Amino acid sequence: MSKLLDKPFRSFTIYALVILVCSVPVYYFVVDAIWMEELDEHNWIIRKRMEKGIQTAKVDEKQLNQTLKIWNKLQPGTKLVAIDEKNITQNRIYTTRTYNPFEHEIDRFRVLSTAIWVNEKPYQLTISTNVEEADETLIAIAFVTVFFFFLLVIGFVFLNKRISKKSWKPFYKTLDQLKNFDLSKDQHIQFEQSDIEEFEELNQELTTLIKKNATTFNQQKRFIENASHELQTPLSVLKTKMDVLLQNNTLSEQEASTIEAINSSLSRISRINKNLLLLAKIENHQFAEEMPVNIKQTLAENIELLDDYFQSKGIHVQMNVEHYSVKCNPTLLEVLFNNLATNVIRHGNKNDILRINLTGNKLTFSNTGAASLSADNLFIRFGISSSETTNSGLGLAISKEICDRYNWTLSYQFNDHLHAFSIEF
Repeated sequence: MSKLLDKPFRSFTIYALVILVCSVPVYYFVVDAIWMEELDEHNWIIRKRMEKGIQTAKVDEKQLNQTLKIWNKLQPGTKLVAIDEKNITQNRIYTTRTYNPFEHEIDRFRVLSTAIWVNEKPYQLTISTNVEEADETLIAIAFVTVFFFFLLVIGFVFLNKRISKKSWKPFYKTLDQLKNFDLSKDQHIQFEQSDIEEFEELNQELTTLIKKNATTFNQQKRFIENASHELQTPLSVLKTKMDVLLQNNTLSEQEASTIEAINSSLSRISRINKNLLLLAKIENHQFAEEMPVNIKQTLAENIELLDDYFQSKGIHVQMNVEHYSVKCNPTLLEVLFNNLATNVIRHGNKNDILRINLTGNKLTFSNTGAASLSADNLFIRFGISSSETTNSGLGLAISKEICDRYNWTLSYQFNDHLHAFSIEF
């Protein structure tokens, strides 16, 4: 995954490279055209100089022919030959490839073929100039261009990192604040002002969104807490009346069975109500007190309180826990251990063994089972993790909420017909 600024930088670099490659033939034709024009001008200047020099010298025809023989041998690039008037042609400028005796290779030459008059007689003047220097110039330009291209890329990399670090600093600060923000902890978030319009607009919209969500979340928590408080009293009254009715000896078997079913449902509703109230208190940070708590001692006290339930189901408890302390609220730690232990009572088999082991900072509750619980619904509120429906569906959700508050990790595994709930402190 690449960063945002790296995407346009990569595109710009590829674009610059394509332009550089396309510019090479353009350089070649432009430089070659300029070079040819300069050579043509150079050849015309040589023609004018030779014509003017010969006319100024005022030599006779015999001396001129002797001089031209020597000249044509000593200057192979310039040739002056007498011609008939019938053979006079128009001026020609062309490029040819011929053998270069000095370089011992085939070179390219720019040629000017023209006629001049000496002592009222026509002569054919041919001037050839080597143009291979244009290729060397082109190579030099290409090397210089490539050098500056890499220099440009290095500059782009440096500027990209510097601009990224400076310009995106407000964004990363906002991102860090969002990562550390927890709506359930009633935190207030304040973004730093930015001189970049887009980031400032983003911060304002995020601030507005967080305020709306925080308000809605707090309203929901207050509603759950208030509703739980208000429901607890009538539920207690109803349950008391149901108990009184069950003590009536005049009830028929069907009536007693109906009242027992109603009483059982009321008990479940009461548990749900108490658990919802506990969740609301946890989320409202009403258990703010923290102190070092000994895990072994707390476990022993919880197991002792649940001893009657374990005995009624024939569950034997095996503890292998050394003294280990964590800093938390003692009440919440008791609730956590109680939920994991009663989970075994509800879902465990009769005459089962509950094994509680502490290895390092990892505490594990394990017991045998026929099939794995539903991992997707395990820690969801009111999620059904098995066919057993007598529980409130909030015990493990409360346990997860407690672990999340202290940054502990609560996990579940099922291996070799063994349920295992683990807490890493």
